Amino acid sequence: MSGPLPHPQPVTAPTYSQPPSSADPVRGMAAASSTETQTQTPQTPKQERTPQQEGTQQQEGTQQQEGTPQQEGTRQPLQHGETTQHDETPQPPQHGETPHPPQHGETTHPPQHGETTHPPQHGATPPHITTHDHGDLQPVTHLEPDSGSDTDSAFDANSSTSTSLASSILSYEYSNGRRYHGYRSGAYVLPNDEQEQDRLDLLHHIFTLILGGKLYDAPVDPPPRRVLDIGTGTGIWAIDFADEHPGCDVLGTDLSPIQPTWVPPNAKFYIDDAESEWVYPPHERFDFIHVRTLSGAIADWDRLTHQCYTHLHPGGWLEFQEPVALCESDDGTIQLADAMLKWQDLCNDAAQVFAKEIRVGHTLKQRMLDAGFVDVAEKVVKVPIGPWPKDPRMKEIGRYQREHMAMGIEPYTFGFIGKILGWSEQECRVLIAQVTNDVRRKDVHMYIKFYFVHGRKPTNAV
Repeated sequence: MSGPLPHPQPVTAPTYSQPPSSADPVRGMAAASSTETQTQTPQTPKQERTPQQEGTQQQEGTQQQEGTPQQEGTRQPLQHGETTQHDETPQPPQHGETPHPPQHGETTHPPQHGETTHPPQHGATPPHITTHDHGDLQPVTHLEPDSGSDTDSAFDANSSTSTSLASSILSYEYSNGRRYHGYRSGAYVLPNDEQEQDRLDLLHHIFTLILGGKLYDAPVDPPPRRVLDIGTGTGIWAIDFADEHPGCDVLGTDLSPIQPTWVPPNAKFYIDDAESEWVYPPHERFDFIHVRTLSGAIADWDRLTHQCYTHLHPGGWLEFQEPVALCESDDGTIQLADAMLKWQDLCNDAAQVFAKEIRVGHTLKQRMLDAGFVDVAEKVVKVPIGPWPKDPRMKEIGRYQREHMAMGIEPYTFGFIGKILGWSEQECRVLIAQVTNDVRRKDVHMYIKFYFVHGRKPTNAV
């Protein structure tokens, strides 16, 4: 593609078109605990959402794990829709509600320069932090199992969006009872149906719990005027950010047209492929680019990082939030989960064949440094699968993460092991049942690492 594309034109009937820029999503499994390096002070309060019934907006369309498409042509923003409902125990907050973050219309204030906040560590030794970053997110390197029992319920929600889109974008494919995107078919192996959208919205809730109600950790200052969310999925992050920053233009890109039709006036969504050449003109550069859960959707992470660098204003920030698809344990109990060990190895083997890594979190810091970013900071959070940690905060995160994992086993199995490795539907379903049992075992203290990496484009850069 060459030359800038025309500015997006609003449309009365929500339609999708292929805009310039990129994004592609991916879902990750989750885990909580963190380790970091160096950086500055992040400031990002989490914003709330309002139900469609109240005339507000919010429902996040799910991009498949957060990848985005790109194509030449005219870009047309989508309208916005609603958000999924949640149940009680471990359910995410209802529309207009925030977990532990600020109440509606309220802003949280990050620590002052030189000040740090520490998440509650009940009975655990606080991690040693060596960094110049003053963000609220603290690394979690130790999770102490709780000897008590747990009680929780599964996440259950329904979401739906209705949008009139171009036939080329709506040419969905169906397999094993799940719906997949048709645009650039094969670029992303996870589904985009309502069940998957619910999973992605639940994952968004887990991220906000980890970040203490915030949407990002980078010390973005002054407030950004133009933001890009690559692999926006259901659009929930972009919608929350737009609500939180009404003076900022927020663009969300994805391969799937699953975003809501009712959105804030400063939020726009495009069908775009992050792996294609970006064609934003210089005057459309961004102050902040957010990339989350694109593992398994990107073939060339160096290229993606360089494109982010190119399309940022000098002084602009890039933040990656990537779970690593690898379950571990510090006490060796992961060895009791034979099916899980087999499953995650098969998924990783399939990702190698697919040439799209699902374990890239630990490589992102160096990729950003190689691309020219400065003030790069990495924080690693061990996210438990299940409410086994003693720490109350990590116990709550673990409940949600276990439900998220249970929801993700089927799409990952059919997408990676079925489609790529050629397993039959029956073989996949047997494995799905076995892995789901392992995820719900109370004697296995599994976790997944989430990597939060951000960096700044030098102010003297071109």
